[in-house]
Amino acid sequence: MTVNAPLRQEVFAANRATGRLACTIVAAPGGSRRSRVHEAGSLRLRFPNGERGGALEAVMVNTAGGMAGGDRFNIDISVGAGARLTATTAAAEKIYRSLGPTTEIGIKLGVGAGGALAWLPQETILFDRVQLRRTIEVDLAGDASLLLAEAVVFGRAAMGETVVSGEFFDCWRVRVRGTLAFAETLRLGGAIAQRLARRASANGGVAVASVLKFPGDDASIASVRAVAADCGGEVGVSAWNGFALARLVAPDGATLRRDLIGAITALGGIKLPRLWLN
Repeated sequence: MTVNAPLRQEVFAANRATGRLACTIVAAPGGSRRSRVHEAGSLRLRFPNGERGGALEAVMVNTAGGMAGGDRFNIDISVGAGARLTATTAAAEKIYRSLGPTTEIGIKLGVGAGGALAWLPQETILFDRVQLRRTIEVDLAGDASLLLAEAVVFGRAAMGETVVSGEFFDCWRVRVRGTLAFAETLRLGGAIAQRLARRASANGGVAVASVLKFPGDDASIASVRAVAADCGGEVGVSAWNGFALARLVAPDGATLRRDLIGAITALGGIKLPRLWLN
């Protein structure tokens, strides 16, 4: 039996994974607590360890076991005035190849006056012929604190995998008191392996990460530079307009993780989620 194109598209769309998380964290006499949690689709949010290091710890879980072309996830987390949250993921997120449709991830983060958010998901692993579009939007009060780390690994080296081609679009926007204060957009398309091999790009590295801190200053830079000599990959760090930003490039995911743990610990001065250390 021949299935016509519109019907194939309808069946394909019906089998795509969707997920939404919305969460509000507030300060309470006994510490930070969740006042609202909404879960839909294949995303779940768990609080396995209570407070660690003065912050509530949240773990995001994707029950779909990865994402493929056409999947869409939306995450909206608000940290209220005086509240503290460390958010991570249960495992590295895998983004599989696409037959055409784009995988979309939309992240919105808000931190109120005197609040603190450490956004520390484990690595995002991209597969060959990936089509991923991710946006991260952050709204901060003037005296809020933010530590935001995102790591991307292009293929699993231990499995002999290489991301030869695909499309990766990553857009970050951070506003302080409603004013745009940090903006960057990364786009890697077409022959990704060739682009990463260029000296001005990743110089052959296949694992990259960025760690953004607010507020950040020269002391933040010095703390990262103090550990950079022991890193297996390359680390660069700078500070401006109240932000500190560290960039990491490594030859593989394992090396990047070791370097990233050092950079996060130095820059953030916080306890890493236990799942990072297992």
